[in-house]
Amino acid sequence: WGLRNGTEGGQTNGVAKPVGAAGSAEGALVVIAGPSGVGKGTVIKELLARYPGRFGFTCSHTTRQPRNGEVDGQHYHFVSMADMKRMLSAGEFIEHAEVHGNLYGTSFATVVKATEGRKIGIMDIDVQGVQNVKNAADGLQQRPRYVFIMPPAKPTALEALEKRLRGRGTEAEDKIQRRVANAKAEIEYANANGGRNFDLLLVNDDLAAAVSELERTLKDWGALSA
Repeated sequence: WGLRNGTEGGQTNGVAKPVGAAGSAEGALVVIAGPSGVGKGTVIKELLARYPGRFGFTCSHTTRQPRNGEVDGQHYHFVSMADMKRMLSAGEFIEHAEVHGNLYGTSFATVVKATEGRKIGIMDIDVQGVQNVKNAADGLQQRPRYVFIMPPAKPTALEALEKRLRGRGTEAEDKIQRRVANAKAEIEYANANGGRNFDLLLVNDDLAAAVSELERTLKDWGALSA
């Protein structure tokens, strides 16, 4: 479950390959993915509120503009394209991906910080990021746990997701359609291989119920005390 602390090395397929690791993160790492608009951030926020001080959040870097209410260094590290490319060239990311024309990435440093003191690190990324983290075997001491958050099944998952995206009132029509298309591909990946691409497929139909199921699963995994 731990992550080696390394920020040097080459960059291959969006994954930094660290060398000369110096120490290790002590806590567990839980990777949470899901399509845009599914409520990943809300689920994570509620889980962290239930266990103050038990979790650490891996604050990702992104080149996109902040949304209303988002705080730099809390929700994301908002950086310029030039700074992002410099960090990529330096091999500072465990994973990175281009999503909807913007770059996103999770640095080794933020994962190490999130898991210090035996905290459970929560990584909020997309499916591209999940695939990259899985490929970063030489940067991981133990396998993370992978959770995919699904939209409700009724109406259809994609219809429910499109309704949520439109409810935001922040997206142009072409962006909504692009997000829905990406969501379809992500859901297909989650359901592929008999659903074994993830350790947990979590339907976010009711927030409290979804968080409680995630909480129970973390206890089953031994990450939380029963």
